[in-house]
Amino acid sequence: MINLKTQKRRNLWFERLMAITATVNLGLVLFDLSYIPWHDFYLRRFPQVTQIYDSIKGIQPHRETNQYLQAVAALEKQVSQTGLKSPQAKAQLAQLSNLSAEMINSNPFAGVGKSGTLEKIKNRMRERTGKESAKRAFETFWSQEYLVKHGWNQEINFFNLKIRPGIASNYYRKIGENGDFLDNFWIIDLPFVVLFGIELLGRTFYIRRQHPHLNLLEAVLWRWYDLFLLLPFWRWLRIITVLVRLDQARLLDFHLVQRQLNQGIVANFAEDITEIVVVRVINQIQGSIGRGELTRWLSQPENLRPYIDINNINEVEAIAGLLVQTVVYQVLPKIQPEIIAILRHNIETVFQQIPIYRHLLTLPGVEQGQIQLSEQLATQITTNLYNALFSAVKDPVAAKLSAQLVEKFSAALGTEIQKKHVLSQLESLLCDFLEEVKINYVQRLSQEDIDQIIEQTRQMRTQTSVQPMVDKSTALPESRQK
Repeated sequence: MINLKTQKRRNLWFERLMAITATVNLGLVLFDLSYIPWHDFYLRRFPQVTQIYDSIKGIQPHRETNQYLQAVAALEKQVSQTGLKSPQAKAQLAQLSNLSAEMINSNPFAGVGKSGTLEKIKNRMRERTGKESAKRAFETFWSQEYLVKHGWNQEINFFNLKIRPGIASNYYRKIGENGDFLDNFWIIDLPFVVLFGIELLGRTFYIRRQHPHLNLLEAVLWRWYDLFLLLPFWRWLRIITVLVRLDQARLLDFHLVQRQLNQGIVANFAEDITEIVVVRVINQIQGSIGRGELTRWLSQPENLRPYIDINNINEVEAIAGLLVQTVVYQVLPKIQPEIIAILRHNIETVFQQIPIYRHLLTLPGVEQGQIQLSEQLATQITTNLYNALFSAVKDPVAAKLSAQLVEKFSAALGTEIQKKHVLSQLESLLCDFLEEVKINYVQRLSQEDIDQIIEQTRQMRTQTSVQPMVDKSTALPESRQK
């Protein structure tokens, strides 16, 4: 017993270790997937990370935009040495003006899908200089007249705060031999894939040893969710594996989430399914009536009507006989005092309605005699009625006469119904009635509180469930246990 507990504890710790490892791998996958779309964010907030991870994604500074920023840095250095009005500074400004025009014409941002960044830079420069043309805006900005008039420090600070970050965010991404962007994330992912592959191989052999009737493919599919850890594409699907493993390792409890998910799915489909099933049944009945199947069925003799009998017993007659015997032998004797009381009350009411009797009540002893007479009459009537029913049940002749009465009634009713005007009215009324049922009741049925029904079903299962929980990772499916 102690060894079993120790083994379970070790298995739980192993499951937790592998679940945490899978979670770490998923975190790296999600970071890799977000790196390109959020590269500007990582560049602003975590520049040290971009310096390391840019090489993994084949990212390097773009030659044209990097040259542009170097020219701005050279201008700042030149102004600090010789001043803004020096010939050297004027030459640097002319170079920046030319580089700005080239940047607008060639759009070096388009290669990595950042044309929007260039548009943002152009719009900010237009607003700053008041020029409608982006080229004219850059030409004006990088001129001695404009910078002297508006102040060198103020304008260069504007450039460094509003323009430089957008230009610096541009990059060049290498192209691999397959024609796609270079992506070396597989170098980081490979050790995890090897580890998970070895683990899946070990689990497969363990499952086959526990269940020898399984072949290799069935044993692998036993842990189908682990296959997502080995895929070199669609790596985001590993979130399925991580959630399953965290639940199995008891690090997170997804029971409530699973229950709400199942309830949401059932609730979404229950209303539609209810309407479809009920309306389909009603439509089939209406179709049968419209095709005249009811007419043909009623027009056939009873012994020729198609009917499948599985036990050679007329269940309707058997049920009726059982109910009659139960009423006569069991129910009536128990309610006989109540029946006598009702009859006695009715007899006394009749006596009260006779005018002569009301005058006789003034005589001594008449009222007491009337009470005794009412009691005797009620008892006698009840006793005679019960004996008549009892005799009828036991008397075969009475039973035969009753059967003949029922048969004659059914035949007469069938004959009258088969008349054309009665049958046509009956079919029309039945179709209209079914249509009203669809309109008035089916929608009301489909709008019933599905959540309440699901909750009641769950409570019923909880109350009736006595089987212990089974480990999902090693449990044998029911279909294979048989």
